[in-house]
Amino acid sequence: MNLELDLGNPSFTLLHRAGLAGLWMTLNQLKKEKIEVPNGLDWQLSERQVQLNCNGNDREILEWLLKESFQLNNGIITLRGLDSKSMREDVQIIIHQGILGTLLQHTITHKSDGIVTKSLSLGEDELEIQVKYKSLQSYVYQEFAANLCDKNGKLRTEYISVAGWLNPGAVVKHVAFSSDTSFKELPENAFVLLFAPVACYYYILGSKLRDKRAQYALVVPEVTDLEKYAQFRQNPNLRNATYKDFHASGLGDAGLKFLTLNTTVNIAQTFNVQRCQVLTLGTVAWSTQQKTRTDLYVVEVTDEVCHNYQVCDDWLKDEAIAGKDGGFVVTSFAKELIAENLVKKLPWYFGISDKVNSNKLFQYLAYERGGLYQVIQKIHSDEREKLFVKACHEAIQYTFGKIADVATKRGESPNFDRETVRIRTGLGRCKNSETFREFITDFWSRAGKIPTLQKHWEELMDFVMSDKNWKKSRDLALLALASYKGKGDYNQSKQDVNEVDNNDEDMIDIGL
Repeated sequence: MNLELDLGNPSFTLLHRAGLAGLWMTLNQLKKEKIEVPNGLDWQLSERQVQLNCNGNDREILEWLLKESFQLNNGIITLRGLDSKSMREDVQIIIHQGILGTLLQHTITHKSDGIVTKSLSLGEDELEIQVKYKSLQSYVYQEFAANLCDKNGKLRTEYISVAGWLNPGAVVKHVAFSSDTSFKELPENAFVLLFAPVACYYYILGSKLRDKRAQYALVVPEVTDLEKYAQFRQNPNLRNATYKDFHASGLGDAGLKFLTLNTTVNIAQTFNVQRCQVLTLGTVAWSTQQKTRTDLYVVEVTDEVCHNYQVCDDWLKDEAIAGKDGGFVVTSFAKELIAENLVKKLPWYFGISDKVNSNKLFQYLAYERGGLYQVIQKIHSDEREKLFVKACHEAIQYTFGKIADVATKRGESPNFDRETVRIRTGLGRCKNSETFREFITDFWSRAGKIPTLQKHWEELMDFVMSDKNWKKSRDLALLALASYKGKGDYNQSKQDVNEVDNNDEDMIDIGL
């Protein structure tokens, strides 16, 4: 067996290239640890190639390589290519949970000897979380050599069937005719796919919008230089991360978080990692017998996207919160909305009015009003948009001021919450440019003289009068309402509302 595996192979997908990077990292780690290899096995590594030479029995050598590459440590998956055993326990468990929550969801892919509960720190000087995971006896990566070789122990030359756990999305088209409708790969390509979990990255999803059954995101990097990617994947920032660092609010957040992990260098230039795929896997109604790809984003970074996401990451933080059964992580809802737009190259606030369509979702958004206010000021966007939001902030301020004056004269407490609901529901009833103009002119006129509106009247009229801009203006008006920083807090605490999601989002159980 003599394999020359190259990143430029036209049949390779992003997952194949990630697998080749994982193989490169594994072989490099075997050499670094000075592991004794079987006679007749050697390899050469370069920036774009792995050359694997075997002069003995192919099956015996592949069985040895897979046994050394895919191991278990106290029931936890450990990957030689990542030197997993030397990582923090947090990272080991996240990789274990991530692989079981994406590629190996189906119970036929692994054997378990029970459920283990661990207490993990959510970060320095932060709460602890109770994490449950399957302890394994074995998993399919360890035993795949038999599928690659014929009865004589030689690497097969014909195409072989590939299951969805090895290549997500490569599913059987018809279960009744599995042998005829299954996805097939060359044996050497299937061998490369085995090592994709080494190069991939995993996040726990805490989405407020998505199906909560999609608990994990699988990040597949675009690898263009094997050596540089290995340096990136072994970055101390990744190896020393805490459990809290592996949470993402959605697929867009997961992809951008991965591509901007090291803010001290330009990742795209230093490590040649400019794009990635982010996907979720699960069961769909029309194919309950197998795990399929349920969603996929292609995430690409530019200087502007990096800046805007970094602003969001700085001001819209995930929070560790104490619950009845231990700590849990609440991801930023505002960052989920913004990141989804950034990866789709849409205006960062696009569609907020359509997505934040209930009082509970609005409360989630409004809890982050301080961070949202800072994001509006610092994010790269049209200055007229910022002026429009400022004008709405002033209108809210003067409206609340009038309510406070009336309440004071009556000896009552001002009910800002009722006015907030009135404004939000009024925006929700805006279904076209005409109804939005009626709403915004009434809203501004009730407030009285608005300095920003008077000073920038001509610039802001386009947001009100243009039929093509009314949805944009409605989004900005709702954003202004959610980010208004008034005196006092007229909503309940963030912990109170989010604690109900504790069991759904962050006390993760895999295959229970």
